[in-house]
Amino acid sequence: MYQMLIDGELVDGSASLEVINPATGEAFATCGRAEEDDLQRAVAAARNAFPAWAALSWTERSVYLNALADGIEERGEEIAQLLTDEQGKPLGQARFEVGASVAAFRYFSAQEMLPRVVVDEPTSQVIEHYSPVGVVAAITPWNFPLILLSVKLAAALATGNTVVAKPAPTTPLSSLLVGEVAAATLPAGVLNVIVDANDLGGLLSAHPDVAKVTFTGSTATGKKVMQSAASSLKRLTLELGGNDAAILLDDVDIDDVAPKIFNAATFNAGQVCMAAKRIYAPRAKYDALCDALADLANSAVVGDGHDPATAIGPIQNQMQFDKVMDLIEDSRQIGTIVAGGQRLNRPGFFIAPTVVRDLPDSARLVQEEQFGPVIPVLAYDDIDEVIERANDSEFGLAGTVWGKDVERAVEVAMRVRTGTVWVNKHLDLRFDVAFGGVKQSGLGREQGDDGLREFVETRVVSVAKA
Repeated sequence: MYQMLIDGELVDGSASLEVINPATGEAFATCGRAEEDDLQRAVAAARNAFPAWAALSWTERSVYLNALADGIEERGEEIAQLLTDEQGKPLGQARFEVGASVAAFRYFSAQEMLPRVVVDEPTSQVIEHYSPVGVVAAITPWNFPLILLSVKLAAALATGNTVVAKPAPTTPLSSLLVGEVAAATLPAGVLNVIVDANDLGGLLSAHPDVAKVTFTGSTATGKKVMQSAASSLKRLTLELGGNDAAILLDDVDIDDVAPKIFNAATFNAGQVCMAAKRIYAPRAKYDALCDALADLANSAVVGDGHDPATAIGPIQNQMQFDKVMDLIEDSRQIGTIVAGGQRLNRPGFFIAPTVVRDLPDSARLVQEEQFGPVIPVLAYDDIDEVIERANDSEFGLAGTVWGKDVERAVEVAMRVRTGTVWVNKHLDLRFDVAFGGVKQSGLGREQGDDGLREFVETRVVSVAKA
C-alpha cells in the first residue's frame, strides 16, 4: 500500500483508499487515507518545522530542493508509469510531466527575493523585506497531478514556507511518491502529503494554523475554498476553470492550423484548464475547418496510455466521464455531430474524440467547460462580433488567436479578456512567466516573480537617517 508522509514518516493513515485505472475502470492500487486526526498531525508537523526552515538562507534551501529534484529524477520512469496508470495519459506525456516537475524544482531553487530599497534619500531609507507566510496548504487536481503539485511545492518551499499537500483522491499515487522522495531528502515536517476522499478539503483550508491555500481546480470548488479561508483571511491563490476561445482569422491556412487546434483541444484528452474549448472560424472557412477537425478526430488513436500508438487516453474518472457524455447528448439535440459522439465499446472511461458544429452560443457545450475531447466549432462574420462572443463568458483563463498577419493577430489578442492569450501557439507555459485567470477563472498568479510573491509577506522597514 502506498503511504502518506506526515512529520517525516511514511504512514498508512487511519483508513485506506482504492485507486482506479481509468483505462480499465478497475482498482489497481491501494493507498493510505487520512482522517481528521491525521490532518491535524500533518498541520502541526508543518507548523513545528516552519521556524527552522524559514530561518535557512535561500542557498541552504536550494540544496534541499535540488536533492528533492534529484530523487524524483532518479525514480522518473517509475513515477511516469504510475502516473499513466492513475491518470490515463499517454506514457510519453507522463514522462514529459515528470521532467517538467524536476525542472520546476531546479528553476525555483535558483531564485532569490532580495530586500528591495524603495527610498534612499539623505534623511530617509525605506526597504522592503520578504518573509514566508507560514504553513501552506497545496490542493491539487487530477488532470496534471505531478507538475501542478511540483510548481506549488517548489515556490512555497523555496520562499521558506512549509507545506501540507492534498492531491485529488483519484490521482494520489504520484504525489505520494514525491512524498517518499521528500522523506529521504527534506527535514521532517517541511513537506507533508495526505490523501482524503474529498472530505477533508474544507477542514484543511479553514484550519487556523494554515496561513495560505494554493488551489488548482474547478471554479465551483474554488469558491468553497475561498469561503473556508474567509474566517481567518488566509492568503489565497486560486487557479480555476476556463472556457478558452480559439479565434481563427480569415488569413489562416486550414491545413496548417487544424492539427494545431485539434491538439490544443484534445491534449490530455481535453482535460486541460487552458485547452482550446470554443473554436471560432470565419464563415468562409467554417466548413473546411469542421471537415479537417472531423478527419483528425476520426483518425486519432484512443487507448491505454501504455500503448505507444495511443494519442488520446481515457477520461480520468467516472464522474467526469458522465459529465462529458451528458454534454455530448445535449449537443446532439441542438447541433450536428460530425465526428465521434459516443463512448468506445471497451472497458474504461473512453470517449471518441468529438467534433460538433451548428451549435447556438447558448448551448451548454459552448457555455460550460467540457474538460474532455469534445470540440464545438462556431462560425463568425466579423472581428468585433467574434471578440464580443469570446469575451461573453464568466471565465477568463486563456485564449488563442491564429493568423498569418501577426501584427493583426496581436491586436485581436489584446482585446480578449483572459489572463493569458497566445498567438499562433498554445500551452507555452514557462516557469519565469506568471499565469493566472481573470473573472471567475481565479485569483493571484503562479510561476514567475509574481508567483513567488504569492508565498511571501512584505515587511516595510522605514528608517530616519541621522
